[in-house]
Amino acid sequence: MRKGRREMQDTSGVHVWLVLAKAFRALMAHSVESLDLSGAGIGDSDFRVLEVLLHKGPLPVNTIGPKVWLTPGSISVAVDRLEKKALVKRKNTDDRRVRLVELTPKGRALISKIFRKHVTAMEEAASVLSKEERLILMRLLKKLGKGGKDESKPSA
Repeated sequence: MRKGRREMQDTSGVHVWLVLAKAFRALMAHSVESLDLSGAGIGDSDFRVLEVLLHKGPLPVNTIGPKVWLTPGSISVAVDRLEKKALVKRKNTDDRRVRLVELTPKGRALISKIFRKHVTAMEEAASVLSKEERLILMRLLKKLGKGGKDESKPSA
């Protein structure tokens, strides 16, 4: 007697990685297609910097880099590029060693418009999952990302 497809499904770590990678690539392609960043005159790293400033507010340059997966040299170049386009500005703080980067009104308008389209596209992509399935998926992905530590359960 043949085993059902569900029983034979590969649950190895390699297969988990493969399925996750394929899902990520599919979502990334959907995201890139929906954003049309070239029409806005910005690239992917510019989008990430503007998006983090939209949601987190003004931040020091050295704080932005790790949040958007850019090295210290790359984040400085990205901020310079965005500053030349008048999308962000650097602002002094009481600590002369720290300069904040913040959105200009032009930058806020641009990223808000782009991000609204992004939200719509990602909602469309995730619409195949129910709210409950999304919560389960996010919990499991966070657990996987933290090396199996499930923070929803108290530790002994």
